[in-house]
Amino acid sequence: MALAKNRRRERGVDYWPGFVDALSTLLLAIMFLLTVFVLAQFLLSREISGRDEALNRLNSQIAELTELLALEKNNSQDFEDQLATLQSSLAASESERSRLQELLSQGAGSSEAANTRIGELTSRLNQEQQLSARAASQVELLNQQIAALRAQIAAVEAALQASEAKDQASQAQISDLGRRLNVALAQRVQELNRYRSDFFGRLREILSDRENIRIVGDRFVFQSEVLFPVGGSELDDAGRVEMDKLAAALLDLAKEIPAEINWVLRVDGHTDNSPLSGTGRYRDNWELSSARATSVVKYLISKGVPANRLVAAGFGEFQPIAQGDTPEIKSQNRRIELKLTER
Repeated sequence: MALAKNRRRERGVDYWPGFVDALSTLLLAIMFLLTVFVLAQFLLSREISGRDEALNRLNSQIAELTELLALEKNNSQDFEDQLATLQSSLAASESERSRLQELLSQGAGSSEAANTRIGELTSRLNQEQQLSARAASQVELLNQQIAALRAQIAAVEAALQASEAKDQASQAQISDLGRRLNVALAQRVQELNRYRSDFFGRLREILSDRENIRIVGDRFVFQSEVLFPVGGSELDDAGRVEMDKLAAALLDLAKEIPAEINWVLRVDGHTDNSPLSGTGRYRDNWELSSARATSVVKYLISKGVPANRLVAAGFGEFQPIAQGDTPEIKSQNRRIELKLTER
């Protein structure tokens, strides 16, 4: 009676490791999302940094052009002031010449002195007219330069606005990409969890009558004695029977999982902490655990399971599920674990 109760307790399902593994899977997915987000932010910051440098250069050019425009305006004002002075002097000279001509016509004063004065005033008038023409030409040139500077400022402002608009568009695209990536990853995780649940359900039905096969979290655990002879890595007859059931379940499940879900069945080999002599076929427990996992993978491939859906890993004695040196604990640690996961 006590033995039957112990067996019923051993057959009970411990849900806590499954919850921990599910939580680990979720954390890995979140870390992957954070990594993608940080990478996108890094690329965006590099692009924005480059645009900030371009904006700074454009702002510097605008400042220089503004200073040049202010200087040209000052020069233009000076020339306009000179032109006004010259025009005023020209008007005074013309008024003086008119007065002298009037005096000459009336016979007042000396004719020779009047003619000399008229000549001087005429010469001065010609000089002032030339100066006025040069000033007008310089004012026209300055107006053309001011118009060109204004056109350059307008072009720089247009480039600045275009750069800001492009930055805003890039921000919107990155935000949309992150949102779509989150949705896609959530869908992939949900799909893989659903097919993993189906896989476990089928294997649980197939292997439920075996006492030395346990379910720990999201893994099926086969005791090594079920599959291999003591110290060996080749499947015995009982082990091949169990692997035939597993291969059939995998082939049925592979037909239903969409091709875009990159799933794999990981086969982990574990040993107890008893050291090997080093003189036999395997020098240590690393080689023995790896050889047993590889043997399972090769047998499943021989039964038609695609090789790209299988992974073999050896952990030696360094991942025990129970601590101690009793024969019972060592027997528990000698095992093959199967886990359906995604690459």
